[in-house]
Amino acid sequence: MSDYVKDLMAEVKAKNPAQPEFHQAVQEVAESLAVVLDRHPEYRSAKILERIIEPERVITFRVPWVDDQGEIHINRGYRIEMNSAIGPYKGGLRFHPSVTLGILKFLAFEQVFKNSLTTLPMGGGKGGSDFDPKGKSDLKIMRFCQAFMSELFRHIGPDTDVPAGDIGVGGREIGYMFGMYKKLRNEFTGVLTGKGLNWGGSLIRPEATGYGAVYFASEMLSTRGKTLEGKTCLVSGSGNVAQYTVEKINQLGGKVVTLSDSNGYIYDEKGINAEKLAFVMELKNVRRARIQDYIDKYKEAVYTPVDPKNDFNPLWNHKADCAFPSATQNEVNGKDAANLVRNGVYCVSEGANMPTNLDGVKVFLDGKILYGPGKAANAGGVATSGLEMSQNSMRLPWTREEVDNRLRMIMKSIHANCVEKAERFGTPGNYVNGANIGGFLKVADAMMDQGVV
Repeated sequence: MSDYVKDLMAEVKAKNPAQPEFHQAVQEVAESLAVVLDRHPEYRSAKILERIIEPERVITFRVPWVDDQGEIHINRGYRIEMNSAIGPYKGGLRFHPSVTLGILKFLAFEQVFKNSLTTLPMGGGKGGSDFDPKGKSDLKIMRFCQAFMSELFRHIGPDTDVPAGDIGVGGREIGYMFGMYKKLRNEFTGVLTGKGLNWGGSLIRPEATGYGAVYFASEMLSTRGKTLEGKTCLVSGSGNVAQYTVEKINQLGGKVVTLSDSNGYIYDEKGINAEKLAFVMELKNVRRARIQDYIDKYKEAVYTPVDPKNDFNPLWNHKADCAFPSATQNEVNGKDAANLVRNGVYCVSEGANMPTNLDGVKVFLDGKILYGPGKAANAGGVATSGLEMSQNSMRLPWTREEVDNRLRMIMKSIHANCVEKAERFGTPGNYVNGANIGGFLKVADAMMDQGVV
């Protein structure tokens, strides 16, 4: 690390104690930007990076709600409004017991660069709660969502901050929150994205993150004259992102052999085809069951439970060509990355946010494989959220084909931007540097134009 980055990280850690994910996200970006700040001392003089690191606004609030039995519960709600230099704050809401201030700050920080890369006018934000929707009735979830929105509504709006879904927040939760927002504000506006198609949602929005990660992988493969046709792929997770990653890989002629949840993973050597994927979707989206139930129907598959004592994940230890980490942050460590490279994987496209830790990133970069970091590869979700905002503003819906085509063009543009910035600043083929630099420059220039605010 340069002296500048060392000093910056020391300050970040001192001001933000016990937030390791945030420290990790900042360090990765700062290391990529060292060369940019050397060539453009005006950014350093204006302390642009330091200002991006510090959120414009952090909102924390109490969420009291009453369950079906009349018992009172108290959760904590958050909204991190990170940066609005190029547009209203935009980023998901996450409902999960692991949600903390540090987790949301890392996600909001990443979101600033991701949103910048999409070419759409969106700033960066993130929010959520330590509420766990798993196993709860629709009535409990509705009551919590209404209580959560009864505070959040004061801080968001179609031209201020436009949240979306994330882990634990799907169409059901967005619907309950939108209904409460509409009641409290007495207005029908595009304040949330991921809405139902009958009331302002966009076609392709549920599929967008998974589709986008596959489109980005296709663009990376094309630089080596390859396609996904006939490629064996490893996918982690079994939620929305993983499901549509599998669907698009299948459509492009690849074969997915793994899916997972927090308890373990399945390996199906024959491939998770359209029929098997439909079963997974019913299993996870309707029955809300564990991925382990897959082997009850498809006996040829093998299920391996998670062993917390392991310092590696066996899901990443199978022979394959491509990998799509689509579960959660830091699911791929240095050993996992080494196993992937050793087993022949030469293309990794991240569907989750920061699923590879710094040791794993180093392995991928040293191995010269095609590695698309999440802020570039999974930007399809927020890009399509931005397209939903555009449709809401115009009061016009677009066709499925039109949205999908716009999504593919955006992912193509993000890929080209990453390639160009990596080459311009002396690290050709390094998508990590390309994504960080490409995302930073647009925001930095906007902040320079707008003064010290």
